[in-house]
Amino acid sequence: MANPHLPPLSLLLLLLLLGSAHGVSAVGVNYGTIGNNLLPPKKVAQLLQSTLIDRVKIYDSNPDILDAFSNTGIDLVVAVENPLVANLSKDPSAAAEWLASRVAPFLPATSVVSVAVGNEYLTSGDDKLEPNDVVQAMQNLHAALVARGLDRKIKVSTPHSMAVLAASFPPSSSTFAMTLLPTMTSIVQFLADTGAPFMINAYPYFAYRDNPSSVDLEYALLGNKTTVRDPKGYVYTNMLDAQIDAVRSAIGALGFGNRSIEITVSESGWPSKGEDGDKAATPENARTYNTRLIERAQANRGTPMRKEERVEIFVFALFNENKKEGGVAERNFGLFAGDGSKAYDVELSCQFCSGGVSGFGEKAAGSSGVALRGPSVWCVAKPHAEEGVLQAVVDFCCGAGGVDCREVYEGGDCYAPEKVHAHASYAMNAYYQMHGRNYWNCDFKGTGLVTFSDPSYGRCRYSQQ
Repeated sequence: MANPHLPPLSLLLLLLLLGSAHGVSAVGVNYGTIGNNLLPPKKVAQLLQSTLIDRVKIYDSNPDILDAFSNTGIDLVVAVENPLVANLSKDPSAAAEWLASRVAPFLPATSVVSVAVGNEYLTSGDDKLEPNDVVQAMQNLHAALVARGLDRKIKVSTPHSMAVLAASFPPSSSTFAMTLLPTMTSIVQFLADTGAPFMINAYPYFAYRDNPSSVDLEYALLGNKTTVRDPKGYVYTNMLDAQIDAVRSAIGALGFGNRSIEITVSESGWPSKGEDGDKAATPENARTYNTRLIERAQANRGTPMRKEERVEIFVFALFNENKKEGGVAERNFGLFAGDGSKAYDVELSCQFCSGGVSGFGEKAAGSSGVALRGPSVWCVAKPHAEEGVLQAVVDFCCGAGGVDCREVYEGGDCYAPEKVHAHASYAMNAYYQMHGRNYWNCDFKGTGLVTFSDPSYGRCRYSQQ
């Protein structure tokens, strides 16, 4: 624990730390639902609470899914389906209504952090989709979020396929396709102005499958044995990093090289089964790729061009979807089969999981799962938040934040368990209650979570307004 009376220099350093920390080692997953044998959303939410997955991206705004993920500690990325984009683009009131009816009713219990407008909209091949519609729809949705004071919490972006690039190699020379330059310029300008990430769906699997004689398998599988050198001196040990940097170069070629635009890998994965003759799509390769992908997501590291810039990653996909169109591989990207059994063995367990869930919806011993009725609401630390950041939050709350933290000092009723997550939750909640229970009072650079379940235990009582 820190001294509650911080000197000015220590306070300054602390605020700098809180202002610059990323806060969460997010591991995301895409949750598609094109199947007739899938677990119900509530079972899915319970399953994921027992894993290291702390962000979920869906392909619509299914109310059953939004409800299922309430009070789970898992962030959600919702989507506007491609056919709905045109309507939201033509009338700002339509965007406001979509937000009011599809998302707002579930806030703040469900932690929605982003809206994906369309999916691979510009390269879908559908002539009915107008490129400029996606830009206007993004602007209208952002305006609706601003009107509700939600623009700091919920960002608006759109996921692209690698086909938006004229070429992806060498990464340092990559540009966007000429036909898409006006639209991409508008999109990147919007992202830079609003602080939203550029979303890219990147699949080394397809590059290897289509060119096995010219692409090294280990390079595609995120191995470190093969190196590829860019003419500008960057050295790549895996294809995904090269794909990310190709996008980065294309953004820079538009004139945004000096703007802060984070890149999110909104989809990446490897199928465990493919067509006859597809030697790449095997359980072994899928396990290798996705294990390394998850490790990379947790590592908080950048790419050869921007080593200091962390890249958020969403694994594709959570389930095998047996009704999905396309080839066999398209229906076999899942980490799990539709019934929740593992498609192959990938380590997803975590050491500190919200709710005490030990598996497919079964509560671990000692977890009551009781939620209080009425207006009571609390703030706790997200289960996967980085301990270093949480310690800084504790120091701030118990110091300059003015929280009485005697209960989490040795001898206090909330000292045990002696874990930074537990102490941070107590301090965060006290600060949240003191300052009016606004959602931003429980943000703490993305490490806080509003919950309607009383986190009190034993003699340790969490305050409430």
